[in-house]
Amino acid sequence: IRNISAMTNVDIRPHETLIILDEIQSISKGLPALKYFCEDAPEYDVAVAGSLLGIQLHRGESFPVGKVDMLKLFPLTFGEFLMAKGENIKKEALDNQDYESIDAIAPLYVDLLRQYYFTGGMPAAVSAFIEGQPLSAIRQIQQGILSDYQRDFSKHAPGNEVPRINLVWNSIPSQLGKENRKFIYGLLKKGARAKDYELAIQWLVDCGLVYKIPRVSKVAMPLRFYEDFSAFKLFTLDVGLFGAMVNAPANEILIGSDIFSEYKGTFTELYVLQQMETINDLDIYYYSTDDSRTEIDFVVQHEGKVTPIEVKAEENLRSKSLRQIVTNNPSLHGLRFSMSNYRHEDWLDNVPLYGVEARFIGKKSNC
Repeated sequence: IRNISAMTNVDIRPHETLIILDEIQSISKGLPALKYFCEDAPEYDVAVAGSLLGIQLHRGESFPVGKVDMLKLFPLTFGEFLMAKGENIKKEALDNQDYESIDAIAPLYVDLLRQYYFTGGMPAAVSAFIEGQPLSAIRQIQQGILSDYQRDFSKHAPGNEVPRINLVWNSIPSQLGKENRKFIYGLLKKGARAKDYELAIQWLVDCGLVYKIPRVSKVAMPLRFYEDFSAFKLFTLDVGLFGAMVNAPANEILIGSDIFSEYKGTFTELYVLQQMETINDLDIYYYSTDDSRTEIDFVVQHEGKVTPIEVKAEENLRSKSLRQIVTNNPSLHGLRFSMSNYRHEDWLDNVPLYGVEARFIGKKSNC
């Protein structure tokens, strides 16, 4: 404490000063040392931050179980992006699900959503965007983050798994570019088998760099009963980073007329998932029949209820698969996220894409 105070020229006061140690994974004994803060100096408040890659994978070091509170941080959601831009009134309208007000200024929300598609939720990229830095500088930040991830693969992962991890990571854009987005091992390399890449995939999932969305064979409670472990989709953790991975032109995202219909809806599906991943106690799956003729983008279980979800990149409101599922299961109520305004029907609610997060955690509306 004395040394930190001297180095920072800050008077560290018990119960008043928050000590933040960044890049904690760079010192193998950093996390174990927190045990002694808890036991011998509990009057000091300490927070640490660092790459999950390093924190999860330090070998031979004990984790201070019961001495540390773990917080899982995600990229900024669209709502947090609005707050960062000072758009608090628009954020409040979404939280209140005040669709009368929201629909009246829908073009403004669409423009903000375009901005979020480009920046994503990585704090450095959002900060640079708000500061007015060139779009090329923001892309450079995102590319730098992607490069850092791949350097971490080599630094922290088992040496024999690094080539497979890189192969899986680099294949995600082409995997998501397919019509049904299901992960296909054969796209990695000819003759690739599940047993050869399961560890690489799990490594990326455990480190928080990809989201693995399993398939369910039935849309019913509880969803875990119907999980199919052999079929899944893989998504990157952030829509902005995904744009950098595929080199999506900034002008196409920010002002192009086709961004919500191009890329086969990949950006939109990833955006919706990114918002839902931040919701507590939300189990996320997707559904398809064995012949893949009927498929639902997401099926979620939340607060004792199962909801099938369809994601539309445009205002096209045809939902053949969703209607069929709800018709066959009258107890279900469908949810569709699209670029169309809010509307409630007896079998489905259509919610504008910028209202995803608020749909699950916002105040209930009278609509």
